[in-house]
Amino acid sequence: MSASVIMTQSSSMPTEDKGWIHLPFIKLEPLAFDDSVLNRSYTWLVFSSKNAVRYFLPYLSLLRYEKVAVIGEKTQRFCEQHGIEVDFCPEDFSQEGFLDKFTFKKGASIFIPSSKAARPILEEVLKERGADVVKIDLYEPVEHQQNILYAIKLLKEQSADGIAFASSSSAENFFKALKRCQVQPDFECYAIGQPTYETVRKNGYDAVIARKQTIDGLIYTIKESRNLK
Repeated sequence: MSASVIMTQSSSMPTEDKGWIHLPFIKLEPLAFDDSVLNRSYTWLVFSSKNAVRYFLPYLSLLRYEKVAVIGEKTQRFCEQHGIEVDFCPEDFSQEGFLDKFTFKKGASIFIPSSKAARPILEEVLKERGADVVKIDLYEPVEHQQNILYAIKLLKEQSADGIAFASSSSAENFFKALKRCQVQPDFECYAIGQPTYETVRKNGYDAVIARKQTIDGLIYTIKESRNLK
């Protein structure tokens, strides 16, 4: 790969190809929560990300639940690696895709350990459909200001000519910092999904959306858009 693209996700790069610059824009910090919610029994335990599983593992043995639902094949794989059997995982790796296929009996109790910054649609729609939902904030994303400023420096120097966003918050933090710069560099944007794309568009830039909402899917889309193998 000849061109350089800045990848901003927190997780490690799934490829060793040259030309990728990995600069996580988000640091994750654990949060305290009311552990009395662990004393209940739940019909469903829902993980919306791999990080949610990682941060909840220390508490997993304390929770009584019947079934597990996840969003994303990497979330499913991470669960299975830790002995957690997954009962439901939609093909569409988004909250909307999950809600489109997920079914449950009215009154079912659903426990969602998640990020403080997670979009509320999952919790809100499940409640609207009659579920008894308990969501806890396990961790929160914190802006990695040093990496963001370094990414802007690379773009201004033309050491990189593209940037890929794996979340709306990382895109928002980047564009806030960019607006404070006197020189606006020219670069291409890539987004992992529709919400992230909309954040990029809101800030005056266009973006190519990943066909599949995973880091692998994002990388594939970048290579495809640049006619790279």
